[in-house]
Amino acid sequence: MNTIGTAVDQAVQAVQQGELIVYPTEAVYGLGGDFQQADVVARILSLKQRPNDQGLILAAGHIEQILPLIAPVSGDHLAAALNTWPGHTTWVFPASSSVPKGVKGPNNTVAVRLSGHAVVVDICQQLGHAIISTSANERGQKTPTAISVLAQQWSNEVAYFLDLPLGGSDKPSEIRVAGDGQKLR
Repeated sequence: MNTIGTAVDQAVQAVQQGELIVYPTEAVYGLGGDFQQADVVARILSLKQRPNDQGLILAAGHIEQILPLIAPVSGDHLAAALNTWPGHTTWVFPASSSVPKGVKGPNNTVAVRLSGHAVVVDICQQLGHAIISTSANERGQKTPTAISVLAQQWSNEVAYFLDLPLGGSDKPSEIRVAGDGQKLR
């Protein structure tokens, strides 16, 4: 059974119990859960119909939640990301050994973002770690902008739909590669 509500602490509790949530991000609603739980990662990959080696974005509320996940080749690579954070830019770094399979992208990488969205920050601060942050849409479809549509679409898969405002950006986060800054999206 799923719930639509505005209580961040209830969304956090759902994540802690291994459930999936839908929550507002800078531009779209995100589908998230605890990246450290293999079954959560598998359920999100299945819902999104994503290959296991494509990887998932992790959003964090504080830089201390990102540092254990990345293995930057150079301090300059991290500095480039820090110049855009907190904000709406996701950076792809070499992954540390603490990033689980399914979250890692090609060539042992991890995509991370230090969010500036108050709700994402609050969720991550309460959890004490980053959260999976993939758009809450079916593969190839636009992300619905109404929680009621998402709740109807994923009524059996998502435990809590956090009905709070989006951040006001008109497109999903830009994705860049740490090192050369290449723009992937």
